[in-house]
Amino acid sequence: MSDGSMRFVIHEHRGRALHFDFRLEAGGVLKSWAVPKGPSTDPKEKRLAIRTPDHPMDYGTFEGVISDGQYGAGPVIVWDTGPYENRTRKEGKEVPVEDAIELGHVVVWLEGSKLRGGYALTFASFATGDDGWLLVKEADAYADPSGDPVRSEPRSVLSGRTLDDVERLG
Repeated sequence: MSDGSMRFVIHEHRGRALHFDFRLEAGGVLKSWAVPKGPSTDPKEKRLAIRTPDHPMDYGTFEGVISDGQYGAGPVIVWDTGPYENRTRKEGKEVPVEDAIELGHVVVWLEGSKLRGGYALTFASFATGDDGWLLVKEADAYADPSGDPVRSEPRSVLSGRTLDDVERLG
């Protein structure tokens, strides 16, 4: 963005399985997590988020079908996007997002078309031996325990198309 703020992007992506890619601009790339159930607006829900490779910034506006045989093959839409503010703090000082990821805890304020308010990503090691992150909505004015934006708002914020539209039309 020209005003200097950072962007977030949430891609809805039907690769091997349907999931949502939660991406934060940091260090000149999009830091990324795959969220199988998608983001929630209920602060009581903890959504699994699996760290995935960083993506280039220009991927932030990508919509289309990734060809068979390529990493992530399948249809992709920009489910939500907008500016975000890093709210990660340690001892009263802002922790850069790249450092916060290394430390295992990131707090952001999203200003998207569908998602607004505070979200936290926290690294967790599970009893299964797997490592992952948890994506949790903060209890703020935008929290909605009864809402389900994943089901109620299936269209791209860029094109207005659904994942099925993109897959059908190519």
